[in-house]
Amino acid sequence: MKLSILIVDDEKTIREVIKRYLDIEGFNVLEAESGLQAINLLLHQKVDLVVLDIMLPELDGYGVARRLRDPNENADMTLNSDVPIIFLTARKEEHDRLHGFELGGDDYLVKPFSTRELVARVKAVIRRSNPNIDETEAPITLNTLSLDPRSRTVVQNGKNVSLTAKEFDLLWFLARHPRQVFSRTQLLDNVWGYDFFGDDSTVTVHVRRLREKIEPDATKPTYIQTVWGIGYKLDTPET
Repeated sequence: MKLSILIVDDEKTIREVIKRYLDIEGFNVLEAESGLQAINLLLHQKVDLVVLDIMLPELDGYGVARRLRDPNENADMTLNSDVPIIFLTARKEEHDRLHGFELGGDDYLVKPFSTRELVARVKAVIRRSNPNIDETEAPITLNTLSLDPRSRTVVQNGKNVSLTAKEFDLLWFLARHPRQVFSRTQLLDNVWGYDFFGDDSTVTVHVRRLREKIEPDATKPTYIQTVWGIGYKLDTPET
Protein backbone atom coordinates (compact mmCIF):
# COMPACT_ATOMS: atom_id res chain seq x y z
CA MET A 1 0.00 0.00 0.00
CA LYS A 2 1.30 3.44 -0.93
CA LEU A 3 2.08 5.89 1.84
CA SER A 4 0.24 9.22 1.55
CA ILE A 5 2.07 12.54 1.75
CA LEU A 6 0.18 15.82 2.12
CA ILE A 7 1.87 18.90 0.64
CA VAL A 8 0.53 22.15 2.10
CA ASP A 9 1.81 25.20 0.23
CA ASP A 10 0.06 28.15 -1.38
CA GLU A 11 2.52 28.17 -4.31
CA LYS A 12 1.24 25.81 -6.99
CA THR A 13 4.65 25.52 -8.66
CA ILE A 14 6.27 24.27 -5.45
CA ARG A 15 3.51 21.71 -4.92
CA GLU A 16 3.87 20.46 -8.50
CA VAL A 17 7.65 20.06 -8.24
CA ILE A 18 7.49 18.20 -4.92
CA LYS A 19 4.64 16.02 -6.16
CA ARG A 20 6.58 15.03 -9.27
CA TYR A 21 9.53 13.77 -7.22
CA LEU A 22 7.38 12.03 -4.59
CA ASP A 23 5.34 10.35 -7.33
CA ILE A 24 8.55 8.89 -8.74
CA GLU A 25 9.36 7.47 -5.29
CA GLY A 26 6.01 5.70 -5.16
CA PHE A 27 4.15 7.94 -2.70
CA ASN A 28 0.49 8.90 -2.99
CA VAL A 29 0.57 12.71 -2.95
CA LEU A 30 -2.25 14.96 -1.74
CA GLU A 31 -2.25 18.75 -1.97
CA ALA A 32 -3.67 21.69 -0.04
CA GLU A 33 -3.12 25.39 -0.70
CA SER A 34 -4.26 26.75 2.64
CA GLY A 35 -4.15 25.80 6.29
CA LEU A 36 -7.91 25.32 6.58
CA GLN A 37 -7.98 23.18 3.46
CA ALA A 38 -5.24 21.03 4.99
CA ILE A 39 -7.21 20.59 8.23
CA ASN A 40 -10.36 19.65 6.31
CA LEU A 41 -8.40 17.09 4.28
CA LEU A 42 -6.76 15.63 7.40
CA LEU A 43 -10.20 15.18 8.95
CA HIS A 44 -11.30 12.92 6.11
CA GLN A 45 -8.14 11.31 4.80
CA LYS A 46 -5.42 9.16 6.36
CA VAL A 47 -2.06 10.81 5.79
CA ASP A 48 1.35 9.39 6.72
CA LEU A 49 3.32 12.67 6.63
CA VAL A 50 2.69 16.39 6.09
CA VAL A 51 5.07 18.74 4.25
CA LEU A 52 3.92 22.05 5.69
CA ASP A 53 4.66 25.62 4.65
CA ILE A 54 4.39 28.25 7.39
CA MET A 55 3.20 31.29 5.45
CA LEU A 56 -0.29 30.13 4.42
CA PRO A 57 -3.61 31.89 3.87
CA GLU A 58 -6.51 31.48 6.33
CA LEU A 59 -4.48 29.49 8.86
CA ASP A 60 -0.68 29.46 8.89
CA GLY A 61 1.50 26.37 9.25
CA TYR A 62 2.07 26.98 12.94
CA GLY A 63 -1.71 27.02 13.43
CA VAL A 64 -2.09 23.75 11.52
CA ALA A 65 0.61 22.11 13.67
CA ARG A 66 -0.99 23.47 16.83
CA ARG A 67 -4.37 21.97 15.93
CA LEU A 68 -2.72 18.63 15.25
CA ARG A 69 -0.52 18.47 18.32
CA ASP A 70 -2.52 20.24 21.04
CA PRO A 71 -5.25 17.98 22.49
CA ASN A 72 -7.17 21.09 23.57
CA GLU A 73 -7.24 22.27 19.95
CA ASN A 74 -8.49 19.02 18.40
CA ALA A 75 -10.50 17.56 21.27
CA ASP A 76 -13.69 17.61 19.21
CA MET A 77 -12.07 16.47 15.95
CA THR A 78 -10.66 13.22 14.59
CA LEU A 79 -7.27 14.54 13.57
CA ASN A 80 -4.26 12.22 13.72
CA SER A 81 -2.17 14.09 16.27
CA ASP A 82 0.87 11.86 15.67
CA VAL A 83 1.24 12.44 11.92
CA PRO A 84 4.85 13.50 11.21
CA ILE A 85 5.38 17.10 10.08
CA ILE A 86 8.21 18.54 7.99
CA PHE A 87 8.13 22.32 7.95
CA LEU A 88 9.13 23.74 4.56
CA THR A 89 9.51 27.49 4.76
CA ALA A 90 11.44 30.59 3.80
CA ARG A 91 11.81 31.41 7.50
CA LYS A 92 15.37 30.51 8.39
CA GLU A 93 15.97 32.19 11.74
CA GLU A 94 16.80 29.93 14.68
CA HIS A 95 13.78 31.07 16.69
CA ASP A 96 11.48 30.08 13.80
CA ARG A 97 13.06 26.63 13.64
CA LEU A 98 12.82 26.18 17.40
CA HIS A 99 9.20 27.30 17.38
CA GLY A 100 8.48 24.68 14.71
CA PHE A 101 10.01 21.97 16.89
CA GLU A 102 8.16 23.26 19.95
CA LEU A 103 4.90 22.80 18.09
CA GLY A 104 5.80 19.18 17.41
CA GLY A 105 7.52 19.41 14.04
CA ASP A 106 9.72 16.44 13.14
CA ASP A 107 12.02 18.25 10.71
CA TYR A 108 12.53 21.72 9.25
CA LEU A 109 13.78 22.59 5.76
CA VAL A 110 14.43 26.13 4.53
CA LYS A 111 13.52 27.45 1.07
CA PRO A 112 15.07 27.46 -1.47
CA PHE A 113 15.60 23.75 -1.06
CA SER A 114 16.90 20.74 -2.92
CA THR A 115 14.00 18.52 -3.97
CA ARG A 116 16.23 15.47 -3.60
CA GLU A 117 17.06 16.50 -0.06
CA LEU A 118 13.37 16.95 0.72
CA VAL A 119 12.62 13.45 -0.58
CA ALA A 120 15.48 12.07 1.54
CA ARG A 121 14.08 13.84 4.60
CA VAL A 122 10.58 12.52 3.91
CA LYS A 123 11.93 8.97 3.78
CA ALA A 124 14.03 9.49 6.92
CA VAL A 125 11.15 10.94 8.96
CA ILE A 126 8.84 8.11 7.89
CA ARG A 127 11.45 5.57 8.98
CA ARG A 128 11.89 7.29 12.32
CA SER A 129 8.15 7.59 12.84
CA ASN A 130 7.59 3.85 12.71
CA PRO A 131 7.76 2.71 16.34
CA ASN A 132 10.96 0.79 16.99
CA ILE A 133 10.00 -0.11 20.54
CA ASP A 134 9.88 -3.78 21.45
CA GLU A 135 6.26 -4.20 22.47
CA THR A 136 7.12 -7.32 24.48
CA GLU A 137 8.90 -5.13 27.00
CA ALA A 138 7.16 -4.63 30.31
CA PRO A 139 5.71 -1.28 31.39
CA ILE A 140 7.95 0.92 33.52
CA THR A 141 6.83 2.77 36.63
CA LEU A 142 8.94 5.49 38.22
CA ASN A 143 7.25 6.86 41.30
CA THR A 144 3.96 8.36 39.99
CA LEU A 145 4.99 8.10 36.33
CA SER A 146 4.04 4.98 34.31
CA LEU A 147 4.92 4.13 30.69
CA ASP A 148 3.41 1.26 28.69
CA PRO A 149 5.24 0.45 25.42
CA ARG A 150 2.43 -1.77 24.12
CA SER A 151 -0.21 0.96 24.15
CA ARG A 152 2.38 3.76 23.98
CA THR A 153 0.64 5.50 26.84
CA VAL A 154 1.93 7.55 29.74
CA VAL A 155 0.16 8.10 33.05
CA GLN A 156 1.35 10.67 35.53
CA ASN A 157 -0.20 10.69 39.00
CA GLY A 158 -3.25 8.82 37.72
CA LYS A 159 -3.85 11.06 34.69
CA ASN A 160 -3.19 10.19 31.05
CA VAL A 161 -0.54 12.34 29.39
CA SER A 162 -0.82 13.08 25.68
CA LEU A 163 2.57 12.76 23.96
CA THR A 164 3.62 12.86 20.34
CA ALA A 165 5.27 9.73 18.95
CA LYS A 166 8.75 11.20 19.25
CA GLU A 167 8.13 12.54 22.76
CA PHE A 168 7.15 9.03 23.84
CA ASP A 169 10.21 7.53 22.13
CA LEU A 170 12.51 9.96 23.95
CA LEU A 171 10.88 9.42 27.33
CA TRP A 172 10.89 5.64 26.87
CA PHE A 173 14.57 5.61 25.97
CA LEU A 174 15.46 7.64 29.07
CA ALA A 175 13.20 5.49 31.26
CA ARG A 176 14.93 2.32 30.07
CA HIS A 177 18.25 3.80 31.21
CA PRO A 178 17.44 5.51 34.52
CA ARG A 179 20.11 7.78 35.97
CA GLN A 180 22.34 7.27 32.91
CA VAL A 181 23.53 10.52 31.40
CA PHE A 182 23.22 11.03 27.63
CA SER A 183 24.52 13.88 25.53
CA ARG A 184 22.17 15.54 23.04
CA THR A 185 24.08 13.88 20.22
CA GLN A 186 23.65 10.46 21.81
CA LEU A 187 19.92 11.08 22.20
CA LEU A 188 19.66 12.17 18.57
CA ASP A 189 21.42 9.02 17.41
CA ASN A 190 19.41 6.64 19.62
CA VAL A 191 15.95 8.23 19.36
CA TRP A 192 15.93 10.10 16.04
CA GLY A 193 18.45 7.91 14.24
CA TYR A 194 21.74 8.52 12.49
CA ASP A 195 19.98 9.77 9.36
CA PHE A 196 18.36 12.72 11.16
CA PHE A 197 19.15 15.95 9.31
CA GLY A 198 18.49 18.42 12.11
CA ASP A 199 20.65 19.60 14.99
CA ASP A 200 20.61 18.91 18.71
CA SER A 201 18.32 21.87 19.41
CA THR A 202 15.41 19.52 18.68
CA VAL A 203 16.43 17.45 21.74
CA THR A 204 16.32 20.59 23.89
CA VAL A 205 12.86 21.42 22.59
CA HIS A 206 11.50 17.90 23.14
CA VAL A 207 12.91 17.81 26.68
CA ARG A 208 11.19 21.13 27.39
CA ARG A 209 7.88 19.81 26.04
CA LEU A 210 8.17 16.61 28.08
CA ARG A 211 8.87 18.57 31.23
CA GLU A 212 5.78 20.68 30.65
CA LYS A 213 3.71 17.51 30.38
CA ILE A 214 5.11 15.17 33.06
CA GLU A 215 6.74 17.36 35.71
CA PRO A 216 4.70 18.70 38.65
CA ASP A 217 6.68 21.92 38.14
CA ALA A 218 8.44 22.26 34.78
CA THR A 219 10.67 25.03 36.15
CA LYS A 220 11.98 22.66 38.82
CA PRO A 221 12.13 19.28 37.07
CA THR A 222 12.41 16.17 39.20
CA TYR A 223 12.30 13.50 36.48
CA ILE A 224 14.30 14.75 33.48
CA GLN A 225 17.44 16.27 34.94
CA THR A 226 19.94 18.49 33.13
CA VAL A 227 23.55 17.48 33.68
CA TRP A 228 25.32 20.70 32.87
CA GLY A 229 27.93 20.50 30.15
CA ILE A 230 26.89 16.94 29.22
CA GLY A 231 23.20 16.38 28.57
CA TYR A 232 20.22 14.78 30.31
CA LYS A 233 19.23 11.86 32.49
CA LEU A 234 15.95 10.54 33.85
CA ASP A 235 15.88 10.31 37.62
CA THR A 236 13.39 8.85 40.06
CA PRO A 237 12.22 11.54 42.46
CA GLU A 238 11.90 10.75 46.12
CA THR A 239 8.40 9.84 47.23
